[in-house]
Amino acid sequence: MIDPSLYSSHIPVLFEPCMRLMDPHPGGSYADGTLGAGGHSEGILKASAPDGRLLAFDLDPVAIGIARERLEPYGSRVRIIQDSYVNLGQYTEENSLDGFIVDLGVSSMQLDRDTRGFSFLQDGPLDMRFSPEQKMTAADIVNDWPEEELVRILWEYGEERKSRRIAAMICAERRTARIETTGQLRDIIQSAVGLGKEKIHPATRSFQAIRIAVNEELKAVESVLPAALKALKPGGRLLVISFHSLEDRIVKNFFRTESRDCLCPPEQPVCTCGHKASLRELTRHPVTADEGEIEINPRSRSAKLRAAVKL
Repeated sequence: MIDPSLYSSHIPVLFEPCMRLMDPHPGGSYADGTLGAGGHSEGILKASAPDGRLLAFDLDPVAIGIARERLEPYGSRVRIIQDSYVNLGQYTEENSLDGFIVDLGVSSMQLDRDTRGFSFLQDGPLDMRFSPEQKMTAADIVNDWPEEELVRILWEYGEERKSRRIAAMICAERRTARIETTGQLRDIIQSAVGLGKEKIHPATRSFQAIRIAVNEELKAVESVLPAALKALKPGGRLLVISFHSLEDRIVKNFFRTESRDCLCPPEQPVCTCGHKASLRELTRHPVTADEGEIEINPRSRSAKLRAAVKL
């Protein structure tokens, strides 16, 4: 049996605004792209009682085990799938969903387990995979990728200003011995840049960048948005929670593009693109956590929620 404390202590981010914007109703059909501990999924199932249905996706078998026990009371109303949300279209028909939610990034449960290698606060294997079935690990990137590729991902995915110095130090260290643990990598980064005066640890951006590269997270976001739009019924709600400026930019640009009837340059007098709006934004600006939520759940500080409705 799964320890209930693993999910009872888990706080789903931006839960109240998610439920308000999703507006689940009885008989509705919904999908949760990132099941995690099942917090958002349970909220949807409760609000859509007695006969609302839910598809829930996750790559992490541990998370699925925890959530399966939590959602057991909802019986056949919920179907849990161990797969990536990018494959949503394989499990849904076009115009079949009343709502889709995806909570991007790494979960608290993954961060808190040293064996997963997501956090520099603990010393564990340099892994960072969302699913153990994935082939590439963080250790593969750190030890095998060319220095220029390390510079690129640290700069692009981590917005790390000292990316060249960090990449050079990693390459110098790996020539001596393979870098295998989060503690080793943390210490290398700290040696490269020092502690400095920033509030965040100097390894924060680099760990984030490597995790994004391991799981191809930005590609996943770009893939799931059109798939979700296709799966939604007219009037269906699309909700995306992001924790990184690059993710949020992808979501914002997709919503803005799909909310316009014409994509031609402003100076062009006549529309020739034929594009028609397929979404209406429900949140012109992202919803963020209030002070009360941040106090209870500090990780919610960087969360941004955007929502739209299919036309």
